[in-house]
Amino acid sequence: MDIRPSSRIATISGYPFAEVDRMVDALRKKGVRPIDFGVGDPTDPTPALVRNALKEAADRHAASGYPSYVGSRKYRVAVAEWNLRRFGVSLDPDREICATIGSKEAVFNFPNALLEPGDLVLCPSPGYPPYNRGTVFAGGEPWFYPIRADNDYLPDLGAVPDDVLEKARLIWVNYPNSPTGCVAPDSFWPELLEFASRWDLVVASDEAYSEIWFDGPPRSILEFGREGVVVFQSLSKRSAMTGYRVGWVCGDSRVIDLFRKLKTNVDSGTADFIQDAAVAALSDEAHVEVMRASYRSKRDVLVEALRDVGCEVDVPAATLYVWPRAPVGMSGVDFAKRLLEPESAVVATPGAALGEALSDGSNPGADHVRFALVPPLEDVKAAAERIRAAFR
Repeated sequence: MDIRPSSRIATISGYPFAEVDRMVDALRKKGVRPIDFGVGDPTDPTPALVRNALKEAADRHAASGYPSYVGSRKYRVAVAEWNLRRFGVSLDPDREICATIGSKEAVFNFPNALLEPGDLVLCPSPGYPPYNRGTVFAGGEPWFYPIRADNDYLPDLGAVPDDVLEKARLIWVNYPNSPTGCVAPDSFWPELLEFASRWDLVVASDEAYSEIWFDGPPRSILEFGREGVVVFQSLSKRSAMTGYRVGWVCGDSRVIDLFRKLKTNVDSGTADFIQDAAVAALSDEAHVEVMRASYRSKRDVLVEALRDVGCEVDVPAATLYVWPRAPVGMSGVDFAKRLLEPESAVVATPGAALGEALSDGSNPGADHVRFALVPPLEDVKAAAERIRAAFR
């Protein structure tokens, strides 16, 4: 039997973070214990109040059957109340919010609600791979705009060609930004909304890192407008709930209605007991403050070590990532490979794996690597010494 991949599967490379996992496994098979900054998966325990709420909810929903496709009303109300407290934004839980299974499935599937074959989607490079891969699977074509230090890690909206914009249907933005740690200034959001309105673009704003900040709480695009806007959020990073797979989308009711229609045909919703745990997480800010302090300590240790070995590093204002430029004379891949030598055994993700080639063939991530600040602080300190030793 001839088993052939679909053209969509055949055209994409391996998922970058799966490649990182393979590198880690190879080191372990050699008997080396790596310090893994590769994948942004928090290693801290999920807070006790969340775990306890989950245990109680599992018994409460022992025979509850399939959950709501769009999320329980209790959960949607909790999301609305959190948005009001956090951003001062009022959302209708019945029309402007939908629960999701984390944010990855929502990000990947969302283009199916909007695109016709051949429509263009503006995607950041570097950026979260499901932005562009979801576009491809929906029959659209990604068009990549660069995220670079020389433009403060913001899109240069004026540089997007008119012939691209005439075919575009959607623009993805991600602030606080992965992998750069940049927070968008207030002036950016009105500019983006005016640009989107002029070109009839839906704005998909991935705000999954909005709660991991160091210099002050980032703003949401919904504070500036919601027409044609949909926000993607998750409890994964805010509350160390990556394995729970729970998040939400919110925004323009017309866009949310399309997403809900799509979602009912894709999955059966997030488990009710997990939603109840998420309600408990959203009710508490103390555990988030503890996590922010932990990430700040790890950030500072790592940034100092990277600067000591010749990396240019903009201190991230938010997220759990550090995005250094490799030392002079090295590419991001070269630097990542050097750190992977058994005597160092420090795992970082080459920036080229997170970037995509632009129309001129360049990859904005090529000179960088990404460190996810997920190991314990003592391991980060040990990694800092290993990095220094590798370049003595």
